[in-house]
Amino acid sequence: MKILVTGSNGFVGKNLVESLKNIKYGYDKVHLIDGLSDPSDLTIVGYDRTNSYDDLKNACKDCDFIFHLAGVNRPKDNDEFMKGNYGLTSDLLNLLIQYNNKAPIMLSSSIQASLIARYASSEYGKSKRAGEELLFEYGQDHDVPVYVYRFANLFGKWCKPNYNSVVATFCYNMAHDLPITVNDPSTTLDMVYIDDVIEELLQCLNGRPTRCDFDQTMPVFNDDGRYCTVQRHYAVTLREIVEDLELIKAQSTTLMVPPLPDHSFIKCLYSTYLSYLPDDKVIIDLKTNSDSRGSFTEVLKTSDHGQFSINISKPGQTKGNHWHHSKWEFFMVVSGSAVIQQQQVGVDEQGDPYPVHEFHVDGSHLQAVHMLPGYSHNIINTSSTDDLITLMWANECFDPDHPDTFFHPIHS
Repeated sequence: MKILVTGSNGFVGKNLVESLKNIKYGYDKVHLIDGLSDPSDLTIVGYDRTNSYDDLKNACKDCDFIFHLAGVNRPKDNDEFMKGNYGLTSDLLNLLIQYNNKAPIMLSSSIQASLIARYASSEYGKSKRAGEELLFEYGQDHDVPVYVYRFANLFGKWCKPNYNSVVATFCYNMAHDLPITVNDPSTTLDMVYIDDVIEELLQCLNGRPTRCDFDQTMPVFNDDGRYCTVQRHYAVTLREIVEDLELIKAQSTTLMVPPLPDHSFIKCLYSTYLSYLPDDKVIIDLKTNSDSRGSFTEVLKTSDHGQFSINISKPGQTKGNHWHHSKWEFFMVVSGSAVIQQQQVGVDEQGDPYPVHEFHVDGSHLQAVHMLPGYSHNIINTSSTDDLITLMWANECFDPDHPDTFFHPIHS
């Protein structure tokens, strides 16, 4: 199978080509292409501004599917809109007619092609609309499946900042400590994440697109719809985007990771932001508290799922000997050997201390040990030569105003 991707070096094109490569080389075991028994037989042909017209001719001779993503967004002259959007589509279709190639075609259009409201006089929208109608006419005349996607505001990794994506610009500028401009914070945008776009395009490749019609600029799902769309959209204001980015950026100093529900806008935005980090922001210095027994370093905090820390104990040292009312923890020794002791606080009915429970752990056999509420606990490095390294998780972040941590040595 040969797939032609025009605009292969653009934002959507790069993400699509790399996803197709994952299928071809067997790295992606989830997404399969119907009728392709051996993924290695997949041929991906990219076409962008560096290619010649002859390259396009050769690709059109025998390609089996076309993702037509190429277009003009920011020309020097408005006349280039029609040439770059409508003109290239016309050239592509004429070549397919010349070679009698009835490969299905997916077209990347824009919500601006609706030509309503603020898009009514958009030269870009007019060129996209012309390309749409040309493709619909071609599909009908030649009995070829065509899939027209009117994309809204796309965002994600590899999107060019300071070009045509406000999210890319905000992410880049904030990651590089540059100012951002927000004219009207209440402005609501219809956002679509690049991973959702690629997921949809792979379904389209298998002839299962998400069909829709449009109410103004908003897609209305309809199995018999003329257009196609991505299933998941996010309606967010500029204010919300900036506020979310401020939380994300602050993580490097607060260690606090905001809630990231599955398929939430902020989860997608977080991944997008990280893709713009300069080298000096990729690495984060952590604050380590040290004493003669070793060190303790907080790594990550969350608002509702506690925090992670790294504890290092010097040879022969004991750390802990405290208890909590409600807080609880997991201790996971990743290097070295230790004994973890736990003892219920107080005395039994006979007035005797409760028994001490011991757990022998080491880094060669990874285990997670619960630190129980109401039990004093400690961890003892049983090595006389090696440091003990323990990954610790607590169900809540440390609050100095309510530490819920009380000294209580364990008595045998």
